Amino acid sequence: MSERKTLRRACARRNLTYLQAGVNTGLADRLVDYIAGRAKGIGGFAGIFPLDLDGRGAYSLVACTDGVGTKLKIAFLLDRHKTVGIDLVAMCVNDLITCGAKPLLFLDYYATGKLDLRRSKRIMDGIIEGCRQGRSALLGGETAEMPGFYAKGEYDLAGFSVGIVERSKAVDGSKIFPGDLLLGLPSSGLHSNGFSLVRKVFSDAALRKRGRELIAPTRIYVSQISKLQQGLEAEGQIILGMAHITGGGIVENLPRILPAKTKAVLQSHAWEVPRIMRDIQKAGGVPEAEMWRTFNMGIGMIIVIRPNALETTRRILPEARLIGEITAGRKEVRIE
Repeated sequence: MSERKTLRRACARRNLTYLQAGVNTGLADRLVDYIAGRAKGIGGFAGIFPLDLDGRGAYSLVACTDGVGTKLKIAFLLDRHKTVGIDLVAMCVNDLITCGAKPLLFLDYYATGKLDLRRSKRIMDGIIEGCRQGRSALLGGETAEMPGFYAKGEYDLAGFSVGIVERSKAVDGSKIFPGDLLLGLPSSGLHSNGFSLVRKVFSDAALRKRGRELIAPTRIYVSQISKLQQGLEAEGQIILGMAHITGGGIVENLPRILPAKTKAVLQSHAWEVPRIMRDIQKAGGVPEAEMWRTFNMGIGMIIVIRPNALETTRRILPEARLIGEITAGRKEVRIE
């Protein structure tokens, strides 16, 4: 079947949503709220644990965990496994650095029904490359072989990232005020979110045809953020807040760093939404609002800075796009 016919057939299923693809983000939010209510230290993109080894408490450990999700189904379909390890590290270290932390170490959990040495080596090569890009030592991990638990040829990946931050330099969004600027760092595509909806929209034939762009690994922003932190600090400036754009898109991730009574106003024309995302929207008849709640729409990391830091930021990170500003109002994101 041609891709054109596949798309035409998919278009008959209008107004597809993430919920119809089997992902209930509202229910997940309720679970997070429940956990946060029982464990008061949870919050933000990563957990912070104060260290008080010398009585001064100058540093905090930072930790987070994540997985690759149903993007792995694309890897199974294509029999391409080398880049999902990069995705795994990226999903963790990109969360870690949002509070200004320096990544230190990474651990992985790799589970499968029957160990395939050739495939496993490719997966681990990707994790090692991800750790190189994420400036993290691969300290250890767990390989679990569980016969009968996974379908033939399938596996799951999870990861754990640990870093450190000087408490006086931690980034938590509390210094964000109306008038501050929003800058976006481009994504490499879908990254590792929204694939349940992608697989609902496209047939296996279409997924194979688009394999290269679908399997493209999640961008790791560790080096860019480190360079920007150092450059701004040298000029007496700071990063005010950072949001890693993952599941929930910009509209659900950016508010996590906004103080009360501040609103993020984004100019959608300030950057180009990747074609693959518009193709998904067209093929599945996905509503515009649902696209913004599901995909990163071309922006993988958002940075908040003072207006007087714009010139320095652009010099250090020429790829950064000025995509909006902070205004007074209810804590939310408005897309214009």
